[in-house]
Amino acid sequence: MTRRLFIFGLGYSGLEIARLAKAGGWKVAGTCTGAEKAARLRAGGIETHLFDGTAPLPAAALDGASHVVCTIAPGTAGDPVLRTCGPRLKQARWLGYLSTTGVYGDRGGDWVEEDTPPNPGQPRSVERLAAERGWQAMALEAGAHLDIFRLPGIYGPGRSTIDQVMAGTARRIDKPGQFFSRIHVADIAGAVLAAMTKPHPGGIYNVADDLPAPNGDVVGFAFELLGRPVPPAIPWDDAAPTMSAMARSFYAENRRVRNDRLKRELGVVLRYPTYREGLRAIATLG
Repeated sequence: MTRRLFIFGLGYSGLEIARLAKAGGWKVAGTCTGAEKAARLRAGGIETHLFDGTAPLPAAALDGASHVVCTIAPGTAGDPVLRTCGPRLKQARWLGYLSTTGVYGDRGGDWVEEDTPPNPGQPRSVERLAAERGWQAMALEAGAHLDIFRLPGIYGPGRSTIDQVMAGTARRIDKPGQFFSRIHVADIAGAVLAAMTKPHPGGIYNVADDLPAPNGDVVGFAFELLGRPVPPAIPWDDAAPTMSAMARSFYAENRRVRNDRLKRELGVVLRYPTYREGLRAIATLG
């Protein structure tokens, strides 16, 4: 039987999942929002459909899709994939939904795991939790296996602290007691492919690395890797007024994310277990 994966949202994470799946012999298709990008992806061997969340895909687009992954964020009107394509997803044997660890809300720096009750504080995280529940309801109705992947900050080539240092935009911000969890995009793809191919109970998985860390530690390490002097830390009270509302919202919540279930049930071995290995690999690319 042909293994066919359909990915709603061939963006940063979705494309990494597509590349890893294709390397493993999967037939891959998916969606994006721009015609130029769609043409480029088709030329690279990925069947690509335009999808902006306002109208369903052609019926044939999902034909034969045994596995479906959604990376698209919901909005105030709900999840666009469920809203427009929900009934057509019921043919799939396995469904994967990329969510956010933001659904746990602020924990004052404490650890969270999958059994920690959600308590989202940001509107975007409230929408994500509602989308999770929508996917759970749809999977239950269809009798499909669903895995939800809760992700913290995503980084990788072209989207990392190394890139910020090289662009001159990195700042070492000191907010005492503040931790951030993160995950390399390659490890997101590895976790999703493990869930698609290995027998497991299923459910919710935190996909985070092993070392939550303050911003200042990560930025300082990136400067060191590039052989540049580490700049002095900027106190939070001085930095906050100059930050965007979106950036400040990330500092409004403080938690550390456990990944034990990911390793125990899916057997995942992280390629980049901490930001140090991840940033070192990115630095060598330049």
